[in-house]
Amino acid sequence: MAAAGSTAESPPRAARAWPGSTSARSLLLTVLGEFVLPGREPVWTGALLRALEALGVEEKAARQALARSATEGLLAADRVGRRTRWSLTAHGQQLLEEGTERIYSFMRHTRRWDGRWLVLAVTVPETQRRLRHKLRTRLTWAGMGSPAHGLWVVPDAGRAEEVKGIVRELGIEHSTMSWTGPSAGIGDPQDVVAAAWPLDKIESAYGEFVEQFGSLDVSGRQEAFVAQVQLVHAWRHFPALDPALPAELLDHDWPGPDAATLFHRRHERWHRRAQAYWEHLCAGADDRT
Repeated sequence: MAAAGSTAESPPRAARAWPGSTSARSLLLTVLGEFVLPGREPVWTGALLRALEALGVEEKAARQALARSATEGLLAADRVGRRTRWSLTAHGQQLLEEGTERIYSFMRHTRRWDGRWLVLAVTVPETQRRLRHKLRTRLTWAGMGSPAHGLWVVPDAGRAEEVKGIVRELGIEHSTMSWTGPSAGIGDPQDVVAAAWPLDKIESAYGEFVEQFGSLDVSGRQEAFVAQVQLVHAWRHFPALDPALPAELLDHDWPGPDAATLFHRRHERWHRRAQAYWEHLCAGADDRT
């Protein structure tokens, strides 16, 4: 349920990437993070094409995803005779390590809230749309929400250093003010939460996740591989969607913790068979270049 006191009208919120259609590139990144990153070994083109084929991706789209990832500096290609194998670049490895850490640590532990907030007031002219987009994206990823134009909040004063780094990197120190501390008791904090974060949509996304994976069971190795990739691919959105607010600011039946438990249990159940299928793909990679 959304926080108490939510209203139909509220100030514009930061744009968030809600789980939707699955692209070949996003599936490729999930496969790389789940199976290539841990092994640190080059992978033949054929193995990656077959992996994506099992996930319903056509060969043309899979090759385009590989090419795009190479262009963006995430993958490096190495020709061995007529065949090509792919390795993660240092940049690609760092990106996937950070993403993996964020995915698997999200909601892993419950923290006690000390009642303190971090509040940020920042002014960026409407004409600087690219800068505004970067700021919105970075602050949203840091767990902040915007209850009013130019105002950002998060009930976690410990994020001050992270947010300070974002402001510094974007060069907007001189148009920003910030402070930390408890609420002064003026107004209802749950009204702030309802205005800053789209909790109804986040709750709905959790419901879809539980509905998709709650009763899903698989038997064979390929089925486990497909299920694990789909599981991780669906869960990877939540660290950006859900600010992981303290329980004191949420309804008692907020579905996030139960969804997190489901994610870890399903992953543990499927991983061994999924890994076996991946090793099968690598061992039997065809001659596609």
